[in-house]
Amino acid sequence: MGINACPLCLAKQREIDELKDQVKVLKRKLRMHERKDKDGFFGSSTPSSKRPVKPNTERQEKKPKGARPGHQGNGRRRHQEEDADKVVEVRPETESCPQCGNPLKKKGIEERSVIDTLPTKPRKILYRLPKRYCPHCRKSFTPQAPGVLPKSLYGNQLIANSVVMYYLNGLPMGRVCEDLGISDGALTEVFGRIARLLGSVPEKLIQEYRRAPVKHADETGWRTNGRNGYAWLFATPDMSIFQFGKSRSAKVPLAVFGANELPGVLVVDRYAGYNRVPCAIQYCYAHLLRDIQDLEKEFPQEPEISRFVAVVAPLLALAMGLRSQPIGDQEFYARAAQLRSEIQSAMEQPAKHAGIRRIQDIFTEHEPRMYLWAHDRAIPADNNLAERDLRPSVIARKVSFGSVTDAGAKVRSTLTTITTTLRKRGIDPARQIKITLDSLVLDPKQDPFALLFPREGPDKNTSTPSVSQQSPAYQKDRFYGELSPAANN
Repeated sequence: MGINACPLCLAKQREIDELKDQVKVLKRKLRMHERKDKDGFFGSSTPSSKRPVKPNTERQEKKPKGARPGHQGNGRRRHQEEDADKVVEVRPETESCPQCGNPLKKKGIEERSVIDTLPTKPRKILYRLPKRYCPHCRKSFTPQAPGVLPKSLYGNQLIANSVVMYYLNGLPMGRVCEDLGISDGALTEVFGRIARLLGSVPEKLIQEYRRAPVKHADETGWRTNGRNGYAWLFATPDMSIFQFGKSRSAKVPLAVFGANELPGVLVVDRYAGYNRVPCAIQYCYAHLLRDIQDLEKEFPQEPEISRFVAVVAPLLALAMGLRSQPIGDQEFYARAAQLRSEIQSAMEQPAKHAGIRRIQDIFTEHEPRMYLWAHDRAIPADNNLAERDLRPSVIARKVSFGSVTDAGAKVRSTLTTITTTLRKRGIDPARQIKITLDSLVLDPKQDPFALLFPREGPDKNTSTPSVSQQSPAYQKDRFYGELSPAANN
């Protein structure tokens, strides 16, 4: 087949090729803009509050009510007399038939179980405090009103309820004021006073957090005084430490972790602010999975990307769900080693597309931070614990639009930390805060931390780390190689 040597035809062909390349680039940019218009600036990782357009929730078919045929149902259970808080004997309305007037015969008692609550309207209480005078010392003595802080108009139970309603349950300030009959200014002053009384608690929780074998951290947007800031979360399964402020720099996590080498593993996303923390790091697979899925959305016509996503996405999903499977440790570590080998093999395959190579570089360049989950079952491959803990703060951000002042952000940090940690540890937050305030009324020098979190046994966070946690495998950025002794056992 001959070659067309016509200069005019050659120039036209070059122009056609250039236009085709421009069309590809413009189509790619158009898809990118369409995705940003739909999903937001961060793609599928964009918070729901920052999505420009939210689709309506699709209606799903409701599951049939009741148990399956042949299975025993779980209906409403009646209260047993020994478990009931109150038993009320109801007298009959009449002893004669309302139809014919004849006397009615007794046929026993029909029990009906009801769950009810006392009215929550605040009560106005007047304490009459006996005042005594010593003629010798020339001093007057008056007892402190029970359950009330000095010079406080509001009782400790009302204060504890308001703290839980606002900082734990996320009720708007106006709703809390309406329910309790307090002005918003007075309630703000109350919150500030309680935060100052309990201000030493978060620092002691940070000391426990540093000793935890598995730690989580995350951050989200939070406005303070009309300016963009961040809400930081440092969490374990039984603790949540919040810090609301203006900075997203590395100095925030460094202040929490300190400068000394720490035991355990920190599970985070790939934000560079955590790179200098003094402990081993496990990257979250959920963020990586979203990045891989976004790659396929951005280049739907690329067969190489489709093949890569079809192989890698299921492997990451299996890795995240493996530790929750009802299998023994021996089988877990065998499956984990196989999954790790398959993921590594997929990341070492040669790729032409730059998007695939970017994902592969994350796994190869940060390999010490990618596979800690495969060597210790206690380490998750995702950061879902922190994501769930941050969700109430995201909702509070939508309701309150952030904090008005820096002092308000500090108050929120203290009280949200305390109430969330109490609930995580199975302690009634309102009751425990009330007990703590009552104790501080009697003796203000008591330690609030010991009152809020009474030790009923050895603290699991202060126990000696396991063999796998003491090994060099847990030193920062040095974890690599075969399974640890704990995994082999």
